[in-house]
Amino acid sequence: MDIQGVPKIGISSVVHSKHIDPNSIDVVDNDIALFDTESVTSLYNGPSKLEVVSIGLCLEGSTRFNISLREFELIPGRMVIALPNQIIEHRQFSANFRGIFFAVSKNLLESLLKVGNVLSFFFFLKDYPCFDLNLHEQEMIKEYHAFIRKRLRNKEDMYRREVVMGLMQGFFFELCNIFNSYAPDSSAVVKSKSRKEYIFERFYESLIQSYQSERSVKFYADQLCLTPKHLSGVVKEISGKTVGEWIDELVILEAKALLNSSSMNIQEIADRLNFANQSFFGKYFKHYTGMSPKEYRKSR
Repeated sequence: MDIQGVPKIGISSVVHSKHIDPNSIDVVDNDIALFDTESVTSLYNGPSKLEVVSIGLCLEGSTRFNISLREFELIPGRMVIALPNQIIEHRQFSANFRGIFFAVSKNLLESLLKVGNVLSFFFFLKDYPCFDLNLHEQEMIKEYHAFIRKRLRNKEDMYRREVVMGLMQGFFFELCNIFNSYAPDSSAVVKSKSRKEYIFERFYESLIQSYQSERSVKFYADQLCLTPKHLSGVVKEISGKTVGEWIDELVILEAKALLNSSSMNIQEIADRLNFANQSFFGKYFKHYTGMSPKEYRKSR
């Protein structure tokens, strides 16, 4: 299906990225894409914010990457699931890195997983996006990837979309089975956290939800029913960075991601990030990056 006229949301936010060759991705409408290692290394050439659920399994080599300022590593047998609106920035790909990848629009995900309460599992992926899979689980994911990609390429099939949707629904229920087996370990980790670690994580959760519009320490302290001084002390002790540094880093990362992987103009980005005007946004951005938003976009 020709999706040239579709706004850059869902899979079109991947397919029409300026860093990637759309011919290297297999897609169905604006809902599903399967792609390869070369496409991934091109796509994440700088901070990217995509309106999709991204799933990857490392087969060989390794890669380091950030999801909304938190660093993770993919090694063979490890799977990552990044949620819509999270900012992904790769730090390093090894020369022999190889993996398989899925991208699914959040609208399709909701329709695929209406049965039961499996969508609730994805809430925890904000904290625990990576899983080390056993050999059976790895083979299952590789089999689904190969078969779905084969069906996507059969464009003469009258029921191509319906077949792929059925396979994707089965794939996501298999993922939920995998996740369910790992979730108790995650819960145990949560229970063992100190009070300060708990405060920091709640601060981070609030920050992720509000940084586009709220940049005051008092706002986040009020959200946690703490004084600004108490919150500032805890965040600095746990993370080594101040509340203000966390806010500024995330705002700049968001700005870079939008400049790098979206078609929004600079005024629209300034509005999205709740700056009074484009000029103020430009000065803020240049203060932290050493270049104007326009210069940064040209450099990509």
